[in-house]
Amino acid sequence: MNILFVCHGNICRSPMAEFVMKDLVKKAGLEERFHIASAATSTEEIGNPVYPPARCKLAEHGIGCTGKISRQVRREDYDAWDLLLGMDRANLRNLHRICGGDPEGKIHLLLEYADSLKEGLRKSSEVKDPWYSGDFETAYQDILEGCQGLLRELGGTV
Repeated sequence: MNILFVCHGNICRSPMAEFVMKDLVKKAGLEERFHIASAATSTEEIGNPVYPPARCKLAEHGIGCTGKISRQVRREDYDAWDLLLGMDRANLRNLHRICGGDPEGKIHLLLEYADSLKEGLRKSSEVKDPWYSGDFETAYQDILEGCQGLLRELGGTV
């Protein structure tokens, strides 16, 4: 299963999701079943590393992200990935524009997989951008819940 996490700049939310999911998959012993990466819808941060507060939040949970640099989604990514998971609705709109639509139904919000959304306990299906809010803990927890739900749905155990 090829999974591409996407946010605006690929320096906060989507790399956090990439490395959280890689960690969950590794702990489940399923690394050979998954190829996981992340990308941006914008060009603003291309080539930049993970934003320091996001890197620190991952490190607090024992997750590294060394060597990750931002890249932009390309039209051909649609064919290369099984799932393209945006963090918010603006990401989805931009993914549809970049990819020329979603004829195979591959583009979704990460939090569509969160148990709290499925159970009606969550009001929003979007991971708020901590670049603006400064709330990296909430972003991390939302991403973790989405990734755990995604892994369960794909047949892994959490």
